Amino acid sequence: MKKIIDFKKYSSIKIGPKIEVEIIEEIDKKYEQYFLIGKANNILISNTPPKLATLSKKFDYIKIVNDELIIGAATPTGKVVSFCKKHNIGGFEFLSHLPGSIGGAIKMNAGVKEYEIKNILKWVRTYKGKIEKENINMQYRKTDIKNIIYEAGFKMENRFNEELRKKLINLRKNQPKEPSAGSIFKNPKENFAGRLIEEVGLKGKRVGNMAISNIHANFLVNLGNGTFEEAMELINMAKEKVLQKYGIKLEEEIIII
Repeated sequence: MKKIIDFKKYSSIKIGPKIEVEIIEEIDKKYEQYFLIGKANNILISNTPPKLATLSKKFDYIKIVNDELIIGAATPTGKVVSFCKKHNIGGFEFLSHLPGSIGGAIKMNAGVKEYEIKNILKWVRTYKGKIEKENINMQYRKTDIKNIIYEAGFKMENRFNEELRKKLINLRKNQPKEPSAGSIFKNPKENFAGRLIEEVGLKGKRVGNMAISNIHANFLVNLGNGTFEEAMELINMAKEKVLQKYGIKLEEEIIII
């Protein structure tokens, strides 16, 4: 099944073409040729992307089986937090206000501070079957999972911690309200990408209708009808200036398609 998606409306950064996307209804190797877009929250998509796909609502579910929480990869992170709060399950508080689907969160090992998906993940299911967490390399904001994730199993901790949830949300109060794709760059070891970008004088820098946020320099924001080319100009400018001044190579957290 296919569907036309307008990425100017669908993606969180409001950039991209109106294009046909494959809707995946079953676990099958044939879909490995597609790039999975998820909820399009951390992607910057050009006008000439590869073949795209997204999981259907068949993969949007949460169930408790024995001592595991099993979640379909298309399930929104907000839905997971609500479920855990209702059933008094701990460990997922950090996902509150982190947009996207659980599959995308696993793929990039999403987290806030020391709270990361890898701490609670037990296994994932791809077309190859069940893969235990021990066989997955999960690092800061990245994993070595190459195949489409269809579902995953998680540990269940005893108590939902509302105080922790509020504290972690509070840490993200300095994020801009304009359309963005989340953090542009991963934080270098023992440093902060936002601070480095600010120190090279790019905080608030604008190219056309795209800008490096005045609120947080590690966010690229769309001020209205921004383009892929304008976004890439700012990304490359930040990388060049930080490398020039500090000798630090910034690595994108945003996924460029």
